[in-house]
Amino acid sequence: MSNTSTARERIIAGWLLLCCAMIFAMVVLGGVTRLTGSGLSMVEWDPIFGVVPPLDPEAWAAVFEKYRASPEYQKVNMHMDVEDFKSIYWFEFAHRLLGRTIGTVFLLPFLYFLWRGWIQRPLVPKLVGMFVLGGLQGALGWYMVASGLVDNPHVSQYRLTAHLVMAFLIYGFIFWVALDLLQPARAQGTAISDRLLRTSARLFLLLLIVTISSGGLVAGLKAGFAYNTFPLMDGHLVPEAIFFFEPRWRNFFENIATVQFDHRALATGVLLGGVTLWLAARALPGTLRRRVHLLLGMIGVQIALGISTLLLHVPVALASAHQAGALVLFTLTLYLLHGVQPAARA
Repeated sequence: MSNTSTARERIIAGWLLLCCAMIFAMVVLGGVTRLTGSGLSMVEWDPIFGVVPPLDPEAWAAVFEKYRASPEYQKVNMHMDVEDFKSIYWFEFAHRLLGRTIGTVFLLPFLYFLWRGWIQRPLVPKLVGMFVLGGLQGALGWYMVASGLVDNPHVSQYRLTAHLVMAFLIYGFIFWVALDLLQPARAQGTAISDRLLRTSARLFLLLLIVTISSGGLVAGLKAGFAYNTFPLMDGHLVPEAIFFFEPRWRNFFENIATVQFDHRALATGVLLGGVTLWLAARALPGTLRRRVHLLLGMIGVQIALGISTLLLHVPVALASAHQAGALVLFTLTLYLLHGVQPAARA
């Protein structure tokens, strides 16, 4: 590969990592929006003209009047005036604006690189797929919000979880492609032939995704505001209400006690999986061994954040840090897994 091609791939990888950083900020801002009760403040979806906020008192009055017709205002926030409304509106507006900005930051450089002939043909469908997934994520976000605009002023935990997991998967897709582009430049020479190690890392990633999905259900049901003790739940290791609903499968998705217990159990599994990978890292080259050290350390930080968030009744700062920590942990897992792939990658 020529020096020119390598330099172009590094530039494209840098652009993709910038998009990853923006998606990271989007996930954190989305968490803050939810935690501050701001997610239902905008009751319309306008992908084109929605980038312009209310600019004068008349515009604010019109937007607030639409909010007053929503279930959230009528059942939860009847005490609000326009000034109170602004405090929640700006979070949701910023979240939507950042999403549109990410789309622009992705699309314009993509078209430029395509025009200049910098993008190799096998990469084009991957980049197109990223953009399409980003658009679908925006639509999924509105689908989630719409679930809280009819009767019950709370978004569906199923839709919230889908929106969260989709964000992680898009982020992971972009991050992985960026690593593929940077790998030749790093020339690490760290091909690993041990299939067991690769399989373990993949299983750990799968467990982490399931745990993150469980966290989405916890957030959607606001389960973190219940059972604020650890390790016991209402004085029991396994809560008595774990199978309160019938049929029983509903408990895993709709029962606050079960959903929180599952998240605790899955987090314990992540810790055990991280320790297992760390023990296996003794046979790895130095660079990969350091990646596993980082991964295990982040698992400890993430569990500490989760427990602290629970014990302190979900303060916004800690809960946001916990959500950000999940994405950091996801990133480190992908970074490790990418390093143990066979040398010949498509």
